[in-house]
Amino acid sequence: MSVLSGKKVLLAVTAGIAAYKTAHLVRLFIKSGAEVKVIMTPASKDFITPLTLSTLSKNPVHSTFYEKDEENELWNNHVELGLWADIMLIAPATANTLSKMTNGTCDNLVLATYLSAKCPVYFAPAMDLDMYKHPSTKNSLEALQSFGNCMIPATSGELASGLVGEGRMAEPEDIVEFIEKDIASKLPLRGKKILITAGPTYEAIDPVRFIGNHSSGKMGFEIAKTAANLGAEVILISGPSFQKATHSLIHRVDVKSAEDMYQACHTYYAEVDVAILSAAVADYRPKNVANQKIKKKDTALTIELEPTKDILKSLGENKKHQLLVGFALETNNELENAKSKIERKNLDLIVLNSLRDKGAGFATDTNKITIIDADFNQKEFELKSKSEVSKDIINEIIHKLHA
Repeated sequence: MSVLSGKKVLLAVTAGIAAYKTAHLVRLFIKSGAEVKVIMTPASKDFITPLTLSTLSKNPVHSTFYEKDEENELWNNHVELGLWADIMLIAPATANTLSKMTNGTCDNLVLATYLSAKCPVYFAPAMDLDMYKHPSTKNSLEALQSFGNCMIPATSGELASGLVGEGRMAEPEDIVEFIEKDIASKLPLRGKKILITAGPTYEAIDPVRFIGNHSSGKMGFEIAKTAANLGAEVILISGPSFQKATHSLIHRVDVKSAEDMYQACHTYYAEVDVAILSAAVADYRPKNVANQKIKKKDTALTIELEPTKDILKSLGENKKHQLLVGFALETNNELENAKSKIERKNLDLIVLNSLRDKGAGFATDTNKITIIDADFNQKEFELKSKSEVSKDIINEIIHKLHA
């Protein structure tokens, strides 16, 4: 999965011959999972049609501050466009537009939106050789980068004039790769390796029956996605679950029983920076597992259970450099039980949720948590989607890592 997945990309097209490449650029952004909107300078429509870019982006394309229908004049709000975007890309960025950006000239929708943008702004210069080397252009490029904008360097090659040299806009594939690498280099968990457990465990009674629980694994999978989106390499150890993890930075390890999960955790634990144990691991398992299916009888069936290994406690006992995060799903005396677990299992953080809170717990799309640290400082969060809860958890972990 690309780091651009889920991002809102605003592509601003200006009047250079390289504008024809923006059709392919839009396709690449869409393929990477981004949502794309396109704005154009009026003159750029001589090089590529708004209809082409609208069709590819599946969004209206605007080039003026307002548009007329039969009865009304409709304002294209440049402020909203600037605030909507997670990333703004100006490509091609002509010498004329670069000069206007540098000096704050605001005579078209692209420039007004640029001046309103609060997101990172990338620009890909495109012009002929002599224009690219002109001192005024060099001043514009230096000034725009000093403002915090990010330049995607022009390349050398055959230009529209027939000359060969610098000034050719970077190819669409290279532009997307440049932005992806730049974003990845700034992600707060880049270079970190995180172990996450998720889902239930199944403890066999016989070849067809097991002891399990209602965990879907959704919370753990959401945490894994959030961590990967922030640059972490994730080892996701999952019990039986229908959840999907498609991110390229997530390595999924499927297990079934508590013993399987114990072994997998200890296999990877030494190499990780953070371990987050969100799985609902069985506390007990049948002491004797039948080799064949147990036949139904009229009399009661008694199954002797024995404790499973305590994965979280064993990791706490072996903790060296790792930040260790546990989960506590409680039904009574929630805070007391969670604090006791921190001490007994040598945790850095614990994520507490209660089955008494509506919308929390197993098989829901929401959760309501309290995060407690080793000093018993606690932070309560309102009921949120598990996707948003995962961000709260990861943000607390990032804070701990940088403390």
